Parts: sequence; C-alpha cells; structure tokens
Amino acid sequence: MKILFYMQHANAAAWLHDFARALPEAELREWLPGDTEPADFAVVWRPPREMLAGRDDLRAIFNLGAGVDAILALEHEHPGTLPRNARLIRLEDSGMALQMAEYVTHAVLRYLRRFDEYQTLQGERRWEVLDPHPRETFTVGVLGLGVLGAHVAQAVAAFGMPVRGYSRSARQIDGITTFAGEAQFDAFLDGVKVLVNLLPHTPDTGDVLNRRTFSKLAQGAYLINVARGGHLVEQDLLEALASGQLAAATLDVFREEPLPPDHLFWREPRITITPHVSALTLREESVAQVAQKMVALMHGETVSGVVDIERGY
Repeated sequence: MKILFYMQHANAAAWLHDFARALPEAELREWLPGDTEPADFAVVWRPPREMLAGRDDLRAIFNLGAGVDAILALEHEHPGTLPRNARLIRLEDSGMALQMAEYVTHAVLRYLRRFDEYQTLQGERRWEVLDPHPRETFTVGVLGLGVLGAHVAQAVAAFGMPVRGYSRSARQIDGITTFAGEAQFDAFLDGVKVLVNLLPHTPDTGDVLNRRTFSKLAQGAYLINVARGGHLVEQDLLEALASGQLAAATLDVFREEPLPPDHLFWREPRITITPHVSALTLREESVAQVAQKMVALMHGETVSGVVDIERGY
C-alpha cells in the first residue's frame, strides 16, 4: 500500500509518523512538487492541482476535513483534475462534532445570557443588570443536519431552547423541529433568533447568508457561521447589523483566510472573530479513521464518507 500525503501548513512528519504506526506495512511519503510516482491513496488538505491531476492509479483521495469544497473547486476550475477512478472520501466526525458543539453552544449561551453586552459594559466601566432573553422564545435554527449539524442541534436543545434544523432532504432528529427543501426554507427561518450555519459549501448554498435570509429572522437576531466564508454575503451582514435586523454575529470562517488586517469586520464590535478553529482536525482520531478505511478498501469492502461529486458532499 502506497500513501501520498499533503496538508497545507501542517507538520507532515508528525502525520506520517502516526500513519506509519497505524499501517506499518505501508509505504508513506510527503508529496513534493515534481513527485509523479504511483500511489494507492492520497491523504490531503487543500492540495495543489498538480498533486492530483493525471493520477489515475489512485484508489481514493482522503480529505482531512468534513468539507471538500477546496478539492471540488479545483475540479470545477480545471475539469479532469480528479482522477477518474478515485473516490473522494471526507472525514466523518473524528472528534470534530464535539468541538463544534462546544463552540456553537458557547456562542448561543453567550447571546442568550447577553454576555456580549456585559463585555461592552465592562469596557465602559458600567455596572448594569440586563434581563436575559426569554429561553422559551430564543429559537435556534441550524442550517445543515449532517453529522456536525445534528450533533450541534441536540447539544443546544439540551439547554431548553427551541431548536429547528434545516436540510436538503427530510430528516428526523429527536427533540428537533426539522424542515427540508427549498419550499420549507422560509418557514424554517421565520422567527429564528440565532441562525447557525453548518451547510456544506456548494454552488447551491453559496451566498445563502444574505439580505433576504436575514430579513426572515426575528428582529435583532444573531448569526453564527462555522461552515464556510463563501456562504456569507459580507456587505449584507454589515448592513443588517447597522439596521438592527441582526444584533451580533460570531464568525469562524471567511472568504479570505487569514482575514486581512484592513477588513471591515475587525472594526465592527458586534462581530466576534475566531481564526477557523471551531472544529480542528484531530490527528490521532483522523489517522485511525483513514487507516481503517484504507484497509477496508484494499480488501474490496465498501466504506462510508464517500462524497457525491455532483452534490458536493
């Protein structure tokens, strides 16, 4: 078994060490420009086009993350980049669902208890008690009910707030009011106080966080975007904050990362910024999951997590 590895801005040696422990019989190497030697599998995060193009020997490409939009963008811009016979396989949870639930729950509770406003008052040296939002009307809407979205929805619901979930196709989740398809999108949004975005980024979902979407939410709603920066129309967010349609936003993902120092978001006090850390790829859990699937594929078995290229997830 020959494995090719590339992960942008990562310590390749540490990953290769862990893969060697999990698959001691495998031949492992880090991809470097000019490497065209055969391989059975590629393990990647944001690979360059030249790593994948023409590699018809690959059985599968393992993406070290749940979102595969960067790889699909290569195929869209340069058709034929993805090897014809290679399956594209994404990570499934591998410790990310718990992290995402922690991040989103923290942000939701911060807004429920108005801790963001207390932080502002502290900066003004003002001692003032604010009434918390009524829990029973503090409706949280989760866009996207995949592994991460479903886990987040149930984690938030445990705190007694009404939780809705939206997905492309119908799903049933205990304790969550679910909506599906374009026909139910407006009904899902109606009256939502906190909108959490966990949709996959595809041509159909790009720019979904826009002026129209914000207008359907409750007045003074909150936005939490932990999916992709391409979901958000940035100017529409700034205008919604200025008008009061949105009270605040927590953003972990951006169209350009790192976020440029001169970006307007840095100067907007109602926007909380984190550097794409809501659900980090955990090396030990990820290596174990990928290694198990490689062995299964070598034995002709089927595996989960295979991406539908047309749908984008």
